[in-house]
Amino acid sequence: MLDKYPKKVNLVFKNFPLSSIHPFAYAAAAASLAADAQGKFWEFHDKLFANQRALNDARIQEIAKELHLDMERFNSTMRDPAIQKLIARDMEEGRQAGAEEGIPLIFVNGRLPKQGSLQGIEALIEAELKKEKKK
Repeated sequence: MLDKYPKKVNLVFKNFPLSSIHPFAYAAAAASLAADAQGKFWEFHDKLFANQRALNDARIQEIAKELHLDMERFNSTMRDPAIQKLIARDMEEGRQAGAEEGIPLIFVNGRLPKQGSLQGIEALIEAELKKEKKK
């Protein structure tokens, strides 16, 4: 969708770690934000998901090393209260939007598509773009 609608569609990622589903979900969220502070969010994110069955604290550290992150800065950022607040804010926004157990979710201008398919998402994007043109 980003390629199809350049300069019209932005992707905003929000964390919603469900520790009830994965015991290292919260640590993974904090680690991805720590990687983001070094410009490696998406690389870290992709490696986390590729390794989710084997994910633990040691594997999170290994991924950071594989991406050549400054480990002292990475670990310090993971523990930073600002990161904890950001995750808490993302989770609260998710709850307010109706995300409890069904993740990942895609919202278009705060609205859930009627269908979770690419076609449903695209239809909602088109509807939102038409509304913008009328303004």
